[in-house]
Amino acid sequence: MHWYFAQQFFLDKNNAGRMLGQKPEKRHTMYQYDQHDKTLVAERVQQFSNQTQRYLAGALSEEQFLPLRLQNGLYVQRHAPMLRIAVPYGMISTAQLRKIADITETYDKGYAHLTTRQNIQLNWPALEQVPDILAELASVEMHAIQTSGNCIRNTTTDQFAGVAEDEIEDPRPWCEIIRQWSTFHPEFAFLPRKFKIAVNGAHEDRAATQAHDIGLELVRNADAELGFRVLVGGGLGRTPMLGTDTNRIF
Repeated sequence: MHWYFAQQFFLDKNNAGRMLGQKPEKRHTMYQYDQHDKTLVAERVQQFSNQTQRYLAGALSEEQFLPLRLQNGLYVQRHAPMLRIAVPYGMISTAQLRKIADITETYDKGYAHLTTRQNIQLNWPALEQVPDILAELASVEMHAIQTSGNCIRNTTTDQFAGVAEDEIEDPRPWCEIIRQWSTFHPEFAFLPRKFKIAVNGAHEDRAATQAHDIGLELVRNADAELGFRVLVGGGLGRTPMLGTDTNRIF
């Protein structure tokens, strides 16, 4: 998606409206699904529902079902399945939060876990009900795609993005561009390991960009041009390391 179309969901149009003598418009703070998005998510829900039915009927082996469920955020752990729900760059609406609450009451134990990558986890769903949960999520423009498995995971950013006093530029439009580019990208669906990206738009790095495979920090040069400081090779896990500052891109 071109920068302009991502940007339009995040810009405050009130100032422009005042200059033109127009009534201030409501500020958009989240990307809104278009029909393509809705169709894509609905088709994925139906596809996984069919796959789950085949697995439960014995038509798919555990080995065959493994990559299918991981592509839909589902882990089968020792005591119960765990479903990780995507919250792109940590933005969630009140309607979506209410839906999560309803899902936890209907399908889980009445609570959920927030993850360090700004996602939400259900730790006690019944396997046969996971497709129903995904359908519920789709009704409020949510999904569990690419929240597990060896792929590009949820792009994260500053929890105060858009309102931080020390913000150079709102990082969320770039997070959205990365999300759209990486979702279902065939080159990045089966990586050797999971791949994590963070974008920071403030002077203080609250997104921990150095602890990611790729960290992008929005910066301005002497001519006030906006660009990126690019960090690569960071990560946590068994062998944590800080990313290396490689370049400035303007």
